[in-house]
Amino acid sequence: MLDTLQKLSNGTLQDLPSDVSSPTYDRAALKAGIVHIGLGNFHRAHQAWYLHRLMQQGLALDWAIIGAGVRPADAVQRDHLAAQDYLTTLIELDPKGRSAEVTGSMIGFVPVADENGPLIAQMADPAIRIVALTVTEGGYYIDPVSHTFDADHADIRHDAAHPDRPRTAFGAMIAALGKRRSDGSGPFTAQSCDNLQGNGNILRQTLVSLARLSDPDLANWIDQNCTFPNSMVDCIVPATGPKELDLVRGFGIEDAAPVTHENFRQWVIEDDFCAGRPDWDKVGATFTDDVHAFEAMKIRILNGGHQLISNAGEVLSIEFVSDCMSHPLIGDFFRKVARSEIAPQVGSVPNMTPAAYVDQIDTRFSNPEIIDTVRRVAFDGSSRHTGFVLPVLRDALAAGTDCDGLILSQAIWARMCEGTREDGRSIAPNDPIWDKLNGAAIAAKTDPNAWLEQREIYGDLAGNALVQDRFAHWLFLIWRDGLDAALHAYLRP
Repeated sequence: MLDTLQKLSNGTLQDLPSDVSSPTYDRAALKAGIVHIGLGNFHRAHQAWYLHRLMQQGLALDWAIIGAGVRPADAVQRDHLAAQDYLTTLIELDPKGRSAEVTGSMIGFVPVADENGPLIAQMADPAIRIVALTVTEGGYYIDPVSHTFDADHADIRHDAAHPDRPRTAFGAMIAALGKRRSDGSGPFTAQSCDNLQGNGNILRQTLVSLARLSDPDLANWIDQNCTFPNSMVDCIVPATGPKELDLVRGFGIEDAAPVTHENFRQWVIEDDFCAGRPDWDKVGATFTDDVHAFEAMKIRILNGGHQLISNAGEVLSIEFVSDCMSHPLIGDFFRKVARSEIAPQVGSVPNMTPAAYVDQIDTRFSNPEIIDTVRRVAFDGSSRHTGFVLPVLRDALAAGTDCDGLILSQAIWARMCEGTREDGRSIAPNDPIWDKLNGAAIAAKTDPNAWLEQREIYGDLAGNALVQDRFAHWLFLIWRDGLDAALHAYLRP
């Protein structure tokens, strides 16, 4: 760590260490064009970085980002970023050496308010042409099995009854679009940046369905005039904690909200923007009409693979993803399932086969510089297994191909949700429906079907005889002989 730390701000950019790159554009001249809701680490390492790189070329200077959030906790992030003029230090964790850059594409953060008045006003500004979101896979009020809109959720009922005082980001977007329709300023593009297959389609469904509950005419206007581009986003971005704060200080910078990330990014986007867009393709993004193939490869192998290793890591008290990959059983478990069970259910994309992608993900997961916790990756399994793993299991069953490791992954998830590790320590709740999962996992110790009968997760899989038989086999083996024994039996039958 350097003896003197430079507090991050507009006024200190010229004083940053010489090995840290920083904005070369005039930040005072930037104009807002994007509101981004859910301003966490991933957005700042990914979408905001692409825009920053465009600005470094003197482009997209009228597309700056205004951050936003709808949760009280978002106010803390706003305070951190406002104190440093919304600048972010990005630290790339390459096994060959770390590097840092300061990005400046964000120029504001909407005040967080209970009824989202400031957010609605910001999105109603005609200068805003894109409203983007990273609100996690489970944040779209969609039933995980049927993929239909959950109109009975308490938040949705509130927003339908009080459209002028919305609780959700989607209700705020609808209120803003209502103002834009009234004043003639036109629609904006609504852009999901979450790990959901067909994320634009899902965002359209949520927004239009919610609007229809209170104003069917506005719902029709949104459906006909707004656009919802599908996209695939990819970059491993750990949470920020004490280690990350120490890393940024090692570069001589005092940054309250630095972001670390791997030496890889990918952004594949459907070119469907009703009010214009930045030329992200000039800095490496891909515009295509076939986002689905890229989505399927990434979501099934990378995101699904994260669930395979993180649940096992929790049970075996392994803290970091890279340590799971170096574990002689967990790493091989990922490789075998990904190559023999997931890859056959994935199509190729330009310049990448599923087998080559598995090898790439193996390398990325194994990067020892990435301090990515098993707990972060395992969070919200009820959304992630239903979105990333179970669709592959359904396809494999339909095709009659190998799927025993995918079923084993469900037994491992159930074992994790019982709430204890094999060393006896407790696993803290790590899912929005943890209590329900925990109750089912405890009951499944003696009756495995108690886990599969969670129909909101498994749907018709709960009644599949092969799934029932193999799930029971694996879960009983895990509880009787331990997870190592089960993994060994799968890998070396």
